[in-house]
Amino acid sequence: MPTQSAPITPPRRYLDNAATSWPKPECVWRAWQRAARENGVAAGRGGYREAVAADQIISRARAVFAGLLDVPADRIALPASATLGLNQAIHGLLQPGDHAIATAADHNATLRPLHQLAQQGGIELTVVPCDGRGWVDPQAIADAWRPATRLVSLSHASNVTGTVQDAAAVAAITGERGGIFLLDASQSLGQRSFASVTADIVVAPAHKWLLGMHGIAGLFVREGLVLKPLLQGGTGSASESLDMPTGLPEQLEVGTADLPAAAALVAAAEWRAAPAHRDLLAGCCLLARECRERLAAIPGVRVYGGEDAAAAGGPPIVSFVVEGFSPAETAALLEQLAGVQVRAGFHCAAAIHQALGTAAAGTVRVAFGPFNTTADLEAVVTTVQAIIG
Repeated sequence: MPTQSAPITPPRRYLDNAATSWPKPECVWRAWQRAARENGVAAGRGGYREAVAADQIISRARAVFAGLLDVPADRIALPASATLGLNQAIHGLLQPGDHAIATAADHNATLRPLHQLAQQGGIELTVVPCDGRGWVDPQAIADAWRPATRLVSLSHASNVTGTVQDAAAVAAITGERGGIFLLDASQSLGQRSFASVTADIVVAPAHKWLLGMHGIAGLFVREGLVLKPLLQGGTGSASESLDMPTGLPEQLEVGTADLPAAAALVAAAEWRAAPAHRDLLAGCCLLARECRERLAAIPGVRVYGGEDAAAAGGPPIVSFVVEGFSPAETAALLEQLAGVQVRAGFHCAAAIHQALGTAAAGTVRVAFGPFNTTADLEAVVTTVQAIIG
């Protein structure tokens, strides 16, 4: 009786870098492991050799975010995630009676805490619309302004379409009217310069386009702005007092920092700065552009985003749907047939899909990284063509 051969498993083609970058540069893995294996202590909790070295790693991680944002390092706190940083900003600022403005292109990491505060009756919330590209007209934010408006939150680049918002215009509107501008840079930090952006608060994680690991993010708070701490506890400083420290960064850094993640971020920043790697970082945007163009040319495929987000300095994201197939079905077929791993659904962004017309099931999202190749691009395009038949 003939034996049945096992099915051939296609090679893994990871294209979900908007969720988290993978693979990491080899130096990032080494730094992460070295900090855990060879140092292994808590930063800010001792004066011995390894503890001092841990403090230096944390300071260097703080400097990475400060350098990318062109702000002082002493205004950078290091929360465990961008979601925690955004919650710290929102809950640390808003008070009963305040009005907040958000956008339909924002991530749930801002929309959900704002929605909860509004549902509880503590604040009033206006969510201004976006268009079919996921773009927000700054004038809509100006038109939504009220006397009680205190906070404007904006996702700098959409994690669904990659569309980049006019953060400078929103910052100008907010500043002229005495509000506070919170910028979620989760999909833009590491992709574009921040020299022209003057947000009051900026939050971004290390594990996306900065090529670091989970467990650390950057939270910038401008001079003169004070946030009420979201959490209270040990900071390694002023331990003789039951009151929380009043200055940055200690006031917003509670508990033990993720030292391996900080070390990995520093290593990733050094890797990204090397001239030899600039083409890799730019190359993923070129792949996204070509992928968008080729998918849009296939009958039965609809691509979202409109403008070339990558060319505008946005993340290398391509969002699409295939006629006759749900996004979940398309994503499953991409992996089964070609090993292509993408995300399907709503991408933790609830409101944008009403504008895109994808509220029923979301989209398929392809997000290229610096280690993707033209072979990955070809696998996406040819497999989508095969799915359509």
